[in-house]
Amino acid sequence: MKGLIQRVKHASVVVDGETVGEIGTGILLLLGIEKGDDSALADKLLDKVLKYRIFSDEQGKMNLGLKDVGGGLLIVSQFTLVADTRKGLRPSFSSGASPEQGERLYNYFVEQAQELHQEVATGRFGADMKVSLLNDGPVTFMLEV
Repeated sequence: MKGLIQRVKHASVVVDGETVGEIGTGILLLLGIEKGDDSALADKLLDKVLKYRIFSDEQGKMNLGLKDVGGGLLIVSQFTLVADTRKGLRPSFSSGASPEQGERLYNYFVEQAQELHQEVATGRFGADMKVSLLNDGPVTFMLEV
């Protein structure tokens, strides 16, 4: 399971011209699910996302996590994160979860996030999404569990 997190001033997801999720200051999480991933890995990644220290403290050092600053979390499924790009000029998605497994784990991840964090927004699994964001920093990290 991979999560690309971006510290944002704001972010939103539009599907078919409708805004389906948006946050102000917080984290945009692009979530990639691979074969063999399970709820235990989802729990581990979620814990890391919520606690990962990418927000500045009073001294300007990245010492605060999302929960510390009370920011929003926008979760967007992103199967292209799990692509193997080492060979050739076309990505391979053979390590990606099946659509059924991916959707099940994505929904589990979102439900757990909603239980543990106040402001959670989402994209729409499997949809053609338009994601807009203002990356703050820019600050972007790839988290893998």
